[in-house]
Amino acid sequence: MKKNVLFKLNNKKGVGVYSVCTANGTAIEAALEFARDHDAPVVIESTANQVDQFGGYTGMKPTDFRDYVYDIANKVGISNEMVILGGDHLGPLTWTDKNEDEAMELAKVLVYEYVRAGFTKIHLDTSMRVADDDQNERLSDATIAKRSAILAKEALRGYQDLLKENKDAVFPAFIIGSEVPIPGGAQEEEEELQVTSVEDFETTYGVFKETFAALDVMEVFDAVIGIVVQPGVEFGDAEIDQYNREKAKDLSQTLKTKYPQLVFEGHSTDYQTPEHLREMVEDGINILKVGPALTFAYREALFALSYIEDTLVENPSNFIDVLEQSMMKEPKNWKNHYHGNEKELFIKRKFSYSDRARYYLPQDDVQKAITTLIKNINETGIPMNVLSQHLPYQYRKVQKGLIELEATALIKDYIKLYYEDYHYATQIDKLF
Repeated sequence: MKKNVLFKLNNKKGVGVYSVCTANGTAIEAALEFARDHDAPVVIESTANQVDQFGGYTGMKPTDFRDYVYDIANKVGISNEMVILGGDHLGPLTWTDKNEDEAMELAKVLVYEYVRAGFTKIHLDTSMRVADDDQNERLSDATIAKRSAILAKEALRGYQDLLKENKDAVFPAFIIGSEVPIPGGAQEEEEELQVTSVEDFETTYGVFKETFAALDVMEVFDAVIGIVVQPGVEFGDAEIDQYNREKAKDLSQTLKTKYPQLVFEGHSTDYQTPEHLREMVEDGINILKVGPALTFAYREALFALSYIEDTLVENPSNFIDVLEQSMMKEPKNWKNHYHGNEKELFIKRKFSYSDRARYYLPQDDVQKAITTLIKNINETGIPMNVLSQHLPYQYRKVQKGLIELEATALIKDYIKLYYEDYHYATQIDKLF
């Protein structure tokens, strides 16, 4: 059975991977270019609400997302073998309004299709309550584990069907856990973020092992490389909880001494400093998830170019205004996440770390404005002194001849600032 490079994580202390959790094409292209230039593998991950058997909010099914990523990989010149496709929060996440039987049937199809499409990093997440669960009680570890084991069977079925057409198909690495943060960052500021306790971690692992054995899916359990924990990192609209290794010391020590076959997966690591990210990897949080920070950076770069455009161009794209109008016209993707008075909401729609603006970037009017913005910038040209004002890091790279003075190149390089942080933290190229 062929396994992917992720299984090496527990044998390479102080080395990790970062998972690019986004469907944004520019962010993915930047990630693949960065991986190519550093001769390193890269994990590209879609979530259950982005990509599912019905198309998710991106309109892509698992096979579509696979082909989408591989097409970009071919464009930038990186081998598909260097690209690890992941499925995040695979479970009843988007069907919590349905009763267990219906929600789990849908989740089973979801997991099967991800594995069948060749995704080799599978996060089984059944931590959310469905309609007929007690809405006032946290789900028990036993319920979470049982539902995950049911989905594990579908993963095995998907892999066996994949093998029929590709005898060299890679067996997936699995992620489990019960203390799973919601996708996309916290919706409200918490008084104090609680690190997963050693007791909760060990109980989760034990219950999952017992349940997977009882349901005869130990083949999947033996391929569990990581458990999702809360190491004390999170972000909200304007707040970032930076990693404090002292608070996670007991959890880290327990992992290293008693569970050397495992690593931790850290969600919501967006906006951590490179030094904090590095500490996380050293402490056993060897899988670092990043998502909203990437489209946040994309939006920042677009805003910077829009400010430049306003200075230089007679008929600008008005991208910033178009985005605002789009968000106001259909507020469903931000109204339950952003809170405050009108001025506070105005600022959050543009600048929140949670970056709910990312849901509006694919809309036709916004895409048209982006296309016009890029066209205007490239046709007009940016004087170097104006570039320095708005994109100082890219200014230095253009000066040195490292990147072109061209809109898309500037945007991708801006996003790569985050990839540089994660590359430093994970030393991912050492997996080979």
